[in-house]
Amino acid sequence: MAQKGVQLEREMLSCPICLDLLKDPVTTSCGHSYCMKCIKGFWDGEDEKKIHSCPQCRQSFTPRPVLLKHTMLAALVEELKKTGPPPAPADLCYAGAEDVACDVCTGRKLRACKSCLVCLASYCDQHLQPHYESPVFKKHKLVEPSKKLQENICSRHDEVMKLFCRTDQQCICYLCSVDEHKGHDTVLAAAERTERQRELEGSRLNIQQRIQDGEKEVKLLQQEVEAVNGSADKAVEDSEKMFTELIRLMEKRSSDVKQQVRSQQKREVSRVKELQEKLEQEISELKRRDAELKLLSHTEDHNQFLHSYPSLSALSEATHSSSTNIRPLTYFEDVTAALSAVRDKLQDVLREEWTHVSSTEVEVLLSAAEPTTRAGFLQYSQKIKLDPNTASTWLVLSEGSRKATLVEFVYCLSSSSHPERFTSYLQVLSRESLTGRCYWEVEWRGAAVCVAVAYKNISRAGGESVFGNNDKSWSLYCDQNSYSFSYNNILNPVSGPLSSRVGVYLDHRAGILSFHSVSETMTLLHRVQTTFTQPLHAGVRLYYDDGDTAEFCKLK
Repeated sequence: MAQKGVQLEREMLSCPICLDLLKDPVTTSCGHSYCMKCIKGFWDGEDEKKIHSCPQCRQSFTPRPVLLKHTMLAALVEELKKTGPPPAPADLCYAGAEDVACDVCTGRKLRACKSCLVCLASYCDQHLQPHYESPVFKKHKLVEPSKKLQENICSRHDEVMKLFCRTDQQCICYLCSVDEHKGHDTVLAAAERTERQRELEGSRLNIQQRIQDGEKEVKLLQQEVEAVNGSADKAVEDSEKMFTELIRLMEKRSSDVKQQVRSQQKREVSRVKELQEKLEQEISELKRRDAELKLLSHTEDHNQFLHSYPSLSALSEATHSSSTNIRPLTYFEDVTAALSAVRDKLQDVLREEWTHVSSTEVEVLLSAAEPTTRAGFLQYSQKIKLDPNTASTWLVLSEGSRKATLVEFVYCLSSSSHPERFTSYLQVLSRESLTGRCYWEVEWRGAAVCVAVAYKNISRAGGESVFGNNDKSWSLYCDQNSYSFSYNNILNPVSGPLSSRVGVYLDHRAGILSFHSVSETMTLLHRVQTTFTQPLHAGVRLYYDDGDTAEFCKLK
């Protein structure tokens, strides 16, 4: 009786939509309770009608009600979970609207857990047991519950369709094969499935490869975006600095000209005023003498006139000259003319040079357009020769210094020391410094190799000298099973087809470095977008075994 009571409580506290115990229970104004998620999902489907109803009593609500969690029901559900049996056991997992129901159950059907392709029926856990226990059902094929089992029945003969007609590309039953499909190319459906499955896996592999290629392209494009943004930001920053410097220079020159003109103005004004004062004094003196002479001219005493005249008639020399009157009034126009000429020259220079500044856009785009085929890369092929002065003493160079061979336990150059020689690791750099666009290929044999580029000033000893362990080198590690890329002591796994030949492409000006697997096809392994501050040198590193080699190939 207690068990029945608990069962009754479970049914009363179950959601009419999902048939499980209420989760976050809410109650509508009509008094029915649901899981908040269930009723919201139900009403979401009615949004277009703009009228929402109760799934049980169909009472409608306008507008859509705002529901709050029913705390009392939630507390009752939690209490029932503590005291009652485990929630929703297999024998109480009733089938909902979206579930596949057991074909054997009567009354309220339980949820099916498997479908049988032989019986063409679906079973709950309880009714499925005979398929596990009885030898009669041993060869029956059980699959995940399906609502489409009846699609396996021939609509014409009411038989299971176990054959596939390749001629008409459709599933058929045995009777179809001797009737309207007589003489057609027919096979067992399972055999056709195996063939199609093989094609499907091939298609998936192709899709996955395209996804990988696409993701690589997306990554490369993202690197391109970052490079473009970085380069543009730097160009703007540099241009602002240069224009600021030009403006400061122009302001300085403007200040100098202004100061020079004002200084000259002050000197000239002072000179003119000094002369003006002298002239004014002279004029005043002349006026005084003129007055005395006038007074003398009116003297009636002849003796007094003759006595005074000699002292009054003598005049001093004039302090001015006629040149004062012909001094040009346009004294500073030559400064204006000179500045006008400078301005015109600057405008001409800016006009001419601006054409070069504008044309760099095309140049940048051309630099970014790297080849897409091996033939395209080969047009930039670079002959590489290794520099014996940099080679580790355990490496022997041959084939015209194109090939490095590891000779274990033999000190190859014991009598030769050089400050550029790698002393801690089996590495060597090229003689040639690489700028512009270059392409080369390295063929390697043995356990592993590291194909790299590096600046000339890379360290020659210790851990800092290892290709890829610093900010002066970029390297691709290759062994019989994998690739990895390293820069500044950060190692990144690289995926791609394994090959004994690696192609390297460098566009120094554009800051592009890429490594490729070269065989019958050419596959991009890793691409770097950066800014190179020095010329680069090609390099290789060998690792373990006596006789391992790395050779820079002759390219046509």
